[in-house]
Amino acid sequence: MIIRETERDFVLVQQHDHARVSGDVAARMAASYFVDTGYVDDVLLAVYEHDRSWIRLDETPIWNDGEGLPFSFMDYPLLPKLAMYKQGIDEVELRNPYAALLCSMHYASFRIFETSDRPECVEFHDHEVERQARIKSERSSLDAEALQSHIQLLQLCDDISLYVCLNRPGAAKEQEHPWYRDGFRSYDRITGDPGRRLVAHWVSEQEIQITPSLFQASFDVSLKLKRVPKSLVAEAGIGDAYKRTGWEEQKITFR
Repeated sequence: MIIRETERDFVLVQQHDHARVSGDVAARMAASYFVDTGYVDDVLLAVYEHDRSWIRLDETPIWNDGEGLPFSFMDYPLLPKLAMYKQGIDEVELRNPYAALLCSMHYASFRIFETSDRPECVEFHDHEVERQARIKSERSSLDAEALQSHIQLLQLCDDISLYVCLNRPGAAKEQEHPWYRDGFRSYDRITGDPGRRLVAHWVSEQEIQITPSLFQASFDVSLKLKRVPKSLVAEAGIGDAYKRTGWEEQKITFR
């Protein structure tokens, strides 16, 4: 779950709904960003499905007593998260091994798996490295350079959608989530320049401009979310409050 707190509400976005926005963004990028156009459908599937691991976990949010708000994707308990990570990638692999390769690379790149010596983290990372090697070995024509461009494209579209989810619509740059105030991390295969960062900013409460531009024309996306009143959480608990809150659609135009 992606959580944004306001004075009166918790704004909750299910991860798979966030991934739909990521996929819609990827679908509007020029074919040249995919390097090898023969992989466009595979890459788009990976982007749309990269967070399907969260579908079951996000059905009912759980409360973080220590922080006084619902658990988010950043602090969700590790063991159930790891189990569902693996299951989600397994499900993608049944549909498309190349898409699963990209999803596996995405998850294995998370900082916790690069730095933690917890046995559960080491086991997950090792399993995914083995999965990646197996899928690569089954595709003799795999282009390593294109693969690196594809994983960057997935992670960029993930970042762009997270930018939408984590920020108040129309937020000034200095009020944005800390991850994005200085632009996105380096996406040199997208920009063509390791020193040049892509930067997003809110033009209005409905419009986002990305510089340098990634798109040939403006387009609209829709983000599904729930705005759960804190008063209802206090009355009924986060699980029931979430179920009793209706869905909303946030409309965003990318320029």
